[in-house]
Amino acid sequence: MRFDASQQMRMGQHMKLAPRMIQSMEILQMPLLQLEERIAQELESNVTLEVDEDGGGPAAASADAEGEDQDLGQTVAESAASDELNEDAGEGEEGGSAGEHDAADTGDSAVAGDELPISVDETSARDDFERLDSFESDNPEAAENEYDERAEERPDTFDLDRLASRETPTGDPDAKSLAMANTASRSASMAEQLREQWGLADVEEELRPLGEHIIAFIDDDGYVREPLATILDRLPAASAQNGNAQTSPTIARMEQALQAVQLLLDPPGVAARNTRECLLLQVDAILDEKRGTGGWGVDGGGEGGAMNPAERERWLSVRRLIADHLDDLAQNRLPRIAEKTGLTLVEVKAAIDKMRHLSLAPARQLVDEPPGVVVPDAIVEYDTDADRYVCYLNDNRLPHLRINQEYARLAKDRTAPAPTREFIKKNLSNASWLLDAVEQRRRTLLRVVNSVVAAQREYFDYGPQALRPLPMTQVAEQLGIHVATVSRAVAEKYLLTPRGVVPLRGFFSGGTQTQSGEDLSWDAVKAALKEIIDAENKADPLNDDELAAQLLERGIEIARRTVAKYRDQLGVPSARLRKTF
Repeated sequence: MRFDASQQMRMGQHMKLAPRMIQSMEILQMPLLQLEERIAQELESNVTLEVDEDGGGPAAASADAEGEDQDLGQTVAESAASDELNEDAGEGEEGGSAGEHDAADTGDSAVAGDELPISVDETSARDDFERLDSFESDNPEAAENEYDERAEERPDTFDLDRLASRETPTGDPDAKSLAMANTASRSASMAEQLREQWGLADVEEELRPLGEHIIAFIDDDGYVREPLATILDRLPAASAQNGNAQTSPTIARMEQALQAVQLLLDPPGVAARNTRECLLLQVDAILDEKRGTGGWGVDGGGEGGAMNPAERERWLSVRRLIADHLDDLAQNRLPRIAEKTGLTLVEVKAAIDKMRHLSLAPARQLVDEPPGVVVPDAIVEYDTDADRYVCYLNDNRLPHLRINQEYARLAKDRTAPAPTREFIKKNLSNASWLLDAVEQRRRTLLRVVNSVVAAQREYFDYGPQALRPLPMTQVAEQLGIHVATVSRAVAEKYLLTPRGVVPLRGFFSGGTQTQSGEDLSWDAVKAALKEIIDAENKADPLNDDELAAQLLERGIEIARRTVAKYRDQLGVPSARLRKTF
């Protein structure tokens, strides 16, 4: 084998995205909340970017965008030109006249003007001394800076009540202190709450480390999915020593620890290994009077919360159905259950109603999951006078940004150090890119929303059944932009419409044609299918073939397998599971 080095010449074309273009695409794809966070981060890191408190919002920002960009471009260009002049002057004219150099600086730089003499206003000085005297009278300890014996009595620990009671010199509560005092603390996790309960439980010392180890394997729903043998193999060496015993714990001891965790921890059903065990634990907790039958959201039906015999008999029936006929319940085979148990259909249905009080994920009760926040990026309103829908962006939440003119002038000041000018020029360029990207996002998103509202006018008038097929390529060709730009503009965006908050991407979908030649989107087909299922006779529900026939009567011809796919997407079970007895 021979290794050698050689030179080759090759011609080719490559496309590389500039950082400015990448930033524009990222900001275009951001929803409103992410854009707010991005702007806040840029305000913290970029000293040349500031919020215009007197500005008129994003609309005013768009009106001033071109002027600011032109001034900023001129500033950066002049700064670069001045740097080149400085380098040339330093190399070729080191022995030049200092007077000429100062004159050139004075003529080119807006900052290097004549120095103004410093003047002292006696009235201003007298006002300052008066404010100082007033401060000393209001705060004698701070002014005198003397030792205070009461300082030793002040607590060193953080007192939230004392923080909330702090007041400003005017007597009003401190806003920052109130905000800190009223901020909700982080709630304990599910595992932390279970460990705290286990620490207070009355169990054998040998079982305590085993129970703590089992709690570590409980998932978010409250189940122990791993086999006990696997949990035992992963037991730490320190926990394997059971008190004074030198033998390792066995599977039998792990079973005892698991049973203790199931019986002693709340809510009932935690640490179950499957669905049947989870439901049985909850029913046993309701039937167990020692645990308080009325304490789990179930009415005991007796005096003082005690369970009366009839109610207890119904819960015993529920336990019997779960223990022996859970599979038949899942398949809605109620007649077979009634035949095997000797109960009537009415009693079986009453037991099923009782089962609705139980939870398939008991551990979810310990942690409150915050709901997702959706902020619409655009708002659509109906104008009755013009008989049209008006669209505008919900950008009042965004701050009005501008370039700090002091830094813009400092970038042209050749008397400033070169590293300082380079730092300012870099931040000025980043600020300009951000302003351009935000404005471009605003214009593109508004154009796309207007195009969507014009194409889907019937949806806003009549509802989801009137949604039309709208491919993204059609909007891209209409606006003269790339289809990828439309995809980024509608990603994770929401519209606030007279019909509620809807995702913007939901207006883009394929579709089919009815027998009359009318275009209909797939979402409209799903809406028609859902309407048919809601109106069916639940005692004799329609199967997929009958649903396809019902759609054909409306002029929508689709296959049975397509009906089954859309039914699953809508979360509608099959006809056998929808049947009521």
